[in-house]
Amino acid sequence: MPLLTTGKSFIRDLEKSGILAVYAPLEGGFEGRYQRRLRTSGYNTINFSARGLGDLSSYLMETHGVRPAHLGKKNIGQEGAVGPTYFVLPIAISQLENLPSSSKGLVLWIIEGFVLSNQEKQYLISLTKQQPKIKIVLELGGERYFRWQPLESMLNIAA
Repeated sequence: MPLLTTGKSFIRDLEKSGILAVYAPLEGGFEGRYQRRLRTSGYNTINFSARGLGDLSSYLMETHGVRPAHLGKKNIGQEGAVGPTYFVLPIAISQLENLPSSSKGLVLWIIEGFVLSNQEKQYLISLTKQQPKIKIVLELGGERYFRWQPLESMLNIAA
């Protein structure tokens, strides 16, 4: 492992394919290095987990309702038994609209991507083709060294 990686091949592959499947060492540290390389090359990054996202298209591209846990407190007679619904802005679109003019685009770094189905992974691939300013890094598991490959080629092999 080199002490200083430039990350140029990683960034080049991400720009070429739009979405990369990443396998990183479980002790961590490598993700931060590559995210820093992305930021210095002009991308804005957002990190979040794939667990509990629900509908990816709503979460990323549409205003959607969420209901937080009620924690044992209920408003009787004022709202439904399931609690109030709060509406949240879409993550990707709201961030794209607020990008600085000097930015190359937005990178969504999604951890625990192994919980996503193949259909959801196909949606992410099509999203990067529809929105060329959005790039996605999807962490799919652990490995002894940091490696990546285009998600599309990985899904073709599995099919």
